[in-house]
Amino acid sequence: MTDNHSPITPDELHAYVDGELPADRQEALTAWLASHPEDAALVTAWRAQADAIRARYGSIAQESVPERLKLEQLTRRGRSFAAMAAAAVIAAFFVGGATGWMAHGASAAQPSGFDRFTAEAIEAYKVYVVEVRHPVEVSANERVHLGQWLSKRLGKQLVIPNLEKVGLKLVGGRLLPGPTGAAAFYMYEGPSGERFTMYCAPSNSPETALRFKDDQHVAAFYWVDKNVAFVVSGPSDRDRLKAISEAIYEQVDKSGDAKG
Repeated sequence: MTDNHSPITPDELHAYVDGELPADRQEALTAWLASHPEDAALVTAWRAQADAIRARYGSIAQESVPERLKLEQLTRRGRSFAAMAAAAVIAAFFVGGATGWMAHGASAAQPSGFDRFTAEAIEAYKVYVVEVRHPVEVSANERVHLGQWLSKRLGKQLVIPNLEKVGLKLVGGRLLPGPTGAAAFYMYEGPSGERFTMYCAPSNSPETALRFKDDQHVAAFYWVDKNVAFVVSGPSDRDRLKAISEAIYEQVDKSGDAKG
């Protein structure tokens, strides 16, 4: 019988990244990552490196990628989401099965903040979007508490955007381990049951450019604002996701202090 209380080993971390961890160790590993942010960051880095390797050497690497555009000339105060989108790098990465051994042993470049945050956010989306009874830790009817709690844990004043204008209602949120420590995760739901999530965590990345990632049936927009990285994930409908991201960006950027 497997001891679910025994410490998680490095081999089990690799198995988790590879998708080969036994089912009876899943719960123990999830709890372990929640209380061991260094291991959680390591898992995220391995996945991001695997993504980078597949993006460079995978069978669809022949896909043309638009030339990267820089946003250094845009000031934080004066920029708009539309301006960011017009100048953003739109690069689609199609991801196959995870290969943790490849990421662990490869000499690829260090994954960027974009790689780390989007990998973590998309993984969280995939895990919780299918949950029926427990999609969030704190429900929307405790919105004030949710905002105060996550702001305190992240050490940042966070805004919980109102997305009713784009047809979404707040389901709730939860605390997650992130690439740099604690991360906040909010879930929204549309009238037909489709779900979108906003993942945010502190970031010291100097790159604030809007980035896009298409991960098979899931896509995400990423940007950094006021030293917080945001990743908005959802079904792979770029126009819909862009409209939701724009609504979030405008509320976060124009807000002084967060309101729960």
